[in-house]
Amino acid sequence: MGNEWNLGEKQKLGLKKQTEYAILVGLVTRDQSETQVQEYLDELEFLAETAGAKTIKRFVQKLPHPDSKTFIGKGKLEEVSEYIERHEEINMVIFDDDLSGKQNSILEEKLKVKIIDRSSLILDIFASRAQTAQAKTQVELAQLQYMLPRLRGLWTHLERQRGGIGMRGPGEKEIETDRRIVRDQISKLKTKLEKIDRQNMTQRKTRGQMIRVALVGYTNVGKSTLMNTLSKSEVFAENKLFATLDTTVRKVVFGAMPFLLSDTVGFIRKLPHHLVESFKSTLDEVRESDLLVHVVDIAHPQHEDHVRTVNQTLKDLNVLEKPTLMVFNKIDKYRDLYFDPLLDEEGKQEVEEGLKQGLSNQFGENNVFISALTKENMNELRAKLTEAIQEQYHVRYPYQAKYW
Repeated sequence: MGNEWNLGEKQKLGLKKQTEYAILVGLVTRDQSETQVQEYLDELEFLAETAGAKTIKRFVQKLPHPDSKTFIGKGKLEEVSEYIERHEEINMVIFDDDLSGKQNSILEEKLKVKIIDRSSLILDIFASRAQTAQAKTQVELAQLQYMLPRLRGLWTHLERQRGGIGMRGPGEKEIETDRRIVRDQISKLKTKLEKIDRQNMTQRKTRGQMIRVALVGYTNVGKSTLMNTLSKSEVFAENKLFATLDTTVRKVVFGAMPFLLSDTVGFIRKLPHHLVESFKSTLDEVRESDLLVHVVDIAHPQHEDHVRTVNQTLKDLNVLEKPTLMVFNKIDKYRDLYFDPLLDEEGKQEVEEGLKQGLSNQFGENNVFISALTKENMNELRAKLTEAIQEQYHVRYPYQAKYW
């Protein structure tokens, strides 16, 4: 008799991950222009793709401020609802801004699909990418802190605990019980993180007196690829947002000069506040570094906005004044995207020189243009890094001769 149950077959095949189909919703307000909203929605679509969702359509509305109940106006909500009814495959609506618990509940009731905002989408990606105990704890803490004020509506099946003998009195509402459980869990996770932080601090103390260099930048600008090229190691790199969550540190030697190079989590616009707070310990590598290497995706149309976002985050961490080398990455991709194929080599060189001069005027002379993927201009980057690291060694050991 054959194996009717096909035992073990499911383990071989694994779980099939079904593609989810989503609608994106953005709001043009006094604080956000239509051009900005379209840029944010481009990024939101990339976030959705990273999480495993396919975007079907975008809806944008102009309002002075978000509606307190439904975020978007009544007419636009009807339009979205009708579109979902006509396209049965859509099972999710993603909003580009944070929603309150009340807004979420009303929207789910009206649209009859899953409602997600930008913060919860980013948290979901972080949860799927977290590998180490520290990253998992930080993500869980951020999720609980995000969830706490939004518990409203999650427990509508029971307003009060059951009455009866011995149960009279005001009692404790189900939602209050739930809030207490979440607060207790947040407290435990904070304690756990403090313990992990102390362990990491001890590890950092054992690294000796080497100069530390931290790679910082917007998410998906090529920091991990650059890390692999400079350190000749295999750090996970992928063309998706937040491929790196856990800080990776490698010892690198240029000639006879050793230093520590760390790859950190990428920054992004509208990063959830709770996520920044819970990941501050991960960013200790940035705080304790002697030199920052700010990596920029020069081929991205909003690269200047990315630089401002990263600088603002560095300012929040009180490290903006640290010595910084700007590295404009993906110059090969920039040429492919923006150079007219009819231009001769001399014309292309003129355009490139104009770009470099403009960015140098804007962000300072301490920069280099490279391609981490094709290894273009890596010798120039190594030379600039060597010079900057030597300078830091002389600052740290002014009375000790160093011959690297």
